[in-house]
Amino acid sequence: MPISPNFTSILQEEKEINFLQCYPNGYLKYTDLCNILQLTAGLHAELGGISFSDMQVFHQAWVLSRMRVEIKRLPKWRDVVMVKTWIKSLENSRSIRCLELYVGDEKIVGCETFWAVINTNKRKPESLALPHEHFEKFPENATEKKFSKIVLKEELEILENYTVRLSDLDVVNHANNVKYLEWCLNNCDVNQLINNGLKAFEMNFMRELALDDEAIIGRFDDIFVITNNDKACFALQLEWN
Repeated sequence: MPISPNFTSILQEEKEINFLQCYPNGYLKYTDLCNILQLTAGLHAELGGISFSDMQVFHQAWVLSRMRVEIKRLPKWRDVVMVKTWIKSLENSRSIRCLELYVGDEKIVGCETFWAVINTNKRKPESLALPHEHFEKFPENATEKKFSKIVLKEELEILENYTVRLSDLDVVNHANNVKYLEWCLNNCDVNQLINNGLKAFEMNFMRELALDDEAIIGRFDDIFVITNNDKACFALQLEWN
């Protein structure tokens, strides 16, 4: 698609939190927080002509590699939130995108994401084939800490063996990346989550899972690891209040 006349290098988008997105306490689910952030990132890419559909002409796609989310507090049902996003850097096959979430003038969530351009035929990273000079890059940080590589532990407590189902799949026929977070949080203490106990979490995405794949969910302290055929697919590190 061509660059939209509504394109701006910094996008701000309002959303109202609905009851389907909330926990029983009325606050936004951590998984739906990630969905909101990624939908705004996707809209910004679409307006700027570097969306999935645009990239598929060149057999390319954006793949999320790392994501850090820092939470001051969660929004609640009926809150109108403003999501703000910009590109911090985009060089060759790598890009860093920042996102923030506000209620009124108060910033309540900051997020930094790391993306790679993958050739979907060769399954290898390569430089973005589309022009992106019209995106002004901004060095400002959205989080206090940058995303990092989570240190994996060899000895894990196995929590669950999960088989990927149809409801887990997205439009590219792989388990949606938010599903990995969901599977791990389902093995956390409910009271800690319901009481808005998370102040930050970090995710590393390493391998994709498809329908009927077995996802083995393990834990060591506050680090979760999902493996398949003895290979790590996903890692999550939780930081509690």
